Amino acid sequence: MTLDLNRRALIAGTLATAAAGRANAAAPVGAPAPWGATPSVRQLAWHKRERYGFVHFTLNTWTDKEWGYGDEDPKLFDPTAFDPDQIVAAAKSAGLTGLVLTAKHHDGFCLWPTRLTEHCIRNSPYKNGKGDIVREMGDACRRGGISYGLYLSPWDRNRADYGKPSYVEYFRAQLTDLCTNYGELFEVWFDGANGGDGYYGGAREARKIDAPKYYNWPSIIALVHKLQPMACTFDPLGADIRWVGNEDGHAGDPCWPTMPNHPYVQSEGNSGVRGAPLWWPAETNTSIRPGWFYHADEDLQVKSPQRLMQFHDESVGRGTNMMLNLPPDRRGLIAEPDLASLKSFGDALRASFKTDLAKGAVASGPSRGARFAPANVLDGNRDTYWSTPDAVKTPSLVLDLPPGRRFDLIRIREALDLGVRVTKFAIDVADAKGAWREVAVHECIGAQRIIRLPAPVTARRVRLRIVEAPACPAITELSLFLSVAPVAVAASQATGNKIIAKTGWTIAGATQHSLAMKSG
Repeated sequence: MTLDLNRRALIAGTLATAAAGRANAAAPVGAPAPWGATPSVRQLAWHKRERYGFVHFTLNTWTDKEWGYGDEDPKLFDPTAFDPDQIVAAAKSAGLTGLVLTAKHHDGFCLWPTRLTEHCIRNSPYKNGKGDIVREMGDACRRGGISYGLYLSPWDRNRADYGKPSYVEYFRAQLTDLCTNYGELFEVWFDGANGGDGYYGGAREARKIDAPKYYNWPSIIALVHKLQPMACTFDPLGADIRWVGNEDGHAGDPCWPTMPNHPYVQSEGNSGVRGAPLWWPAETNTSIRPGWFYHADEDLQVKSPQRLMQFHDESVGRGTNMMLNLPPDRRGLIAEPDLASLKSFGDALRASFKTDLAKGAVASGPSRGARFAPANVLDGNRDTYWSTPDAVKTPSLVLDLPPGRRFDLIRIREALDLGVRVTKFAIDVADAKGAWREVAVHECIGAQRIIRLPAPVTARRVRLRIVEAPACPAITELSLFLSVAPVAVAASQATGNKIIAKTGWTIAGATQHSLAMKSG
């Protein structure tokens, strides 16, 4: 039996949970009222994670495909040196705070020894059928002090009953198993790819479904929240977090965490909608390689640490969470080219944000009382914030800096409990002579806005100027940093299949089924 819940019912429950969390936190006397949509307790926790990883690993790793057809032999799955601690260490080297594993991709192959299907790791050579990648990966995450989440593909190209009601019951049983037997999860990920051609128990045909109606997504989301109260769900209507609208790692600028109360629209997903009624923040994902699964011929196409820093700027820096895919190879390890790029990126990230150059500054500006003083933006406490009287919606806050402060990164955060209050803001700097110069203008602060200036500046004063807002501000942080560039990583040699240089190739002839090429 499934629950027939609608989006509004889910949001009402979410808001009630958020309200309970705020009641427990006891808002300061005289605090401004929340404005617009606000996050639930689980969404607030999710926002603080900022960066985490995806781990795509299944039979596709051996078949060299991105989407398995569903007829693959489980005996293909045979990692020779699977080391989940190495994968966790790689993620931590890049500053990632968690990992989400593909427990089942579209091919239907399950990485845990489920008794619900034979198309699973029980029938693989890995540990003579006694292995459990889902458990081993989760245990490694806990040992490494990072969070764990799971991806479960709704589409299953192996199942004979896909498209029938019995499959949905099977899917719910899988979900229940994963949410009750594998510890605490921070995220449960549902892919949007649903329906198409597949093996389907030997039918080898195309099947189409009406996904919202077929799965009854509100009931699926409710099941996850019942079994894992702090797990955020991705991405169907009713979920806690949304797709950013591309797999290239680019959030919109701005990227509002609010969305309309209607089915997802890709153009809206990239930028969000200012003032919309639902708190449905974006997750910005991409892979460190061109594909989501490991392919040896992509060893020379690993994203550089400089590109990963750009990804960070265009995801975390725009108030979304960054999800970086790290696909293990056929050994069951993160390959050497990926390791080098991850470490260089992580080292630069840690060095860049190690020292807050706003420390020691004196903050000034109007406030609504001592508990909401400008100095709160400097205390490193996300539970305190600067705010002004309700009628003062476009104030300025000034930091008087000690001499010699040079920076090119500016980070601003709003108190999310109170909603996204600032529509548009500007940053000005002044040198010792006192003349103000505008260096940045943007819309949306939200969870955080990281501004990277074209070049470092040395300033005696910095001014945050609220240009447009429907309510008084609630700013919890204004910090300054000097960026450290990632160390360049040398082009790595392929560790698997040989890569043939295509320089000078010309097309010799083509047919409907093949393309013949020759080297010049």
